[in-house]
Amino acid sequence: MRIARFAAAGKDPAYGIIELEVDGGENPETIAAITGDPLAGVPVNYTGARHDLSDVRLLAPVIPRSKIVAVGRNYADHAIEQGAVVPAEPMLFLKPNTCVIGPNEPIVRPDGCEDLHYEGELAIIIGRICKQVPEERVADVVFGYTIANDVTARDWQREGDQWFRAKGSDTFCPLGPWINTHFTLAEAGHLAIETRLGDEVLQRGNTAQMVRGISDLVTYISSFTTLLPGDVILTGTPAGVGPMADGDVVSVEIDGLGVLSNPVTSA
Repeated sequence: MRIARFAAAGKDPAYGIIELEVDGGENPETIAAITGDPLAGVPVNYTGARHDLSDVRLLAPVIPRSKIVAVGRNYADHAIEQGAVVPAEPMLFLKPNTCVIGPNEPIVRPDGCEDLHYEGELAIIIGRICKQVPEERVADVVFGYTIANDVTARDWQREGDQWFRAKGSDTFCPLGPWINTHFTLAEAGHLAIETRLGDEVLQRGNTAQMVRGISDLVTYISSFTTLLPGDVILTGTPAGVGPMADGDVVSVEIDGLGVLSNPVTSA
């Protein structure tokens, strides 16, 4: 199932089920509206309303109620290109929910930032309250997966050991276009990732290259902090990160999860 948040003309934001065209069929790609919030743990139902995808605006599929936990240097090739080593324990940092934007919303370069970078990543969406999750139970607490861009003010990051401003500025966490809830852990652990600026491919990797996989990350993070429904875990980025300029359009594509595209502009 592919779950999205969307806004139709004159309507409040709502959740819906994405219905994609299959094998070149004649049916248009649509979104079928559902009641309530599927992350709230209550049954949802179809409302009967259905819209062509071209007629709605897709929003960030989740606004984390609590936190975004991001993992640094979780691809060895990315650590090498940064002149760093893979840490002995997962390198974690937080991004606030105020930095979340959806598909096609602009990434805004803040005043004073001279070196703005893209980082295409797989994002894990937590589906239930949990702590100290053993690896054999991780599948029970994962709601699904989406695409993220861990936007980074690289010059600010180089200024010191505190990454909050460099990673947590407004618009620095595009998410979307929807949440895929039907991947198994094994499937999500073998997905191709590609990041493009315009038509130029600049990142190409696979989630199989992660130093620590999905189960390992959820188990480690939940060992010391409670995870809540709607929390997001960013799993790290492969090699090929680099700068974005005003007017660029950055697109992150992950197999089975669609494409997350955002233009870049200045404040």
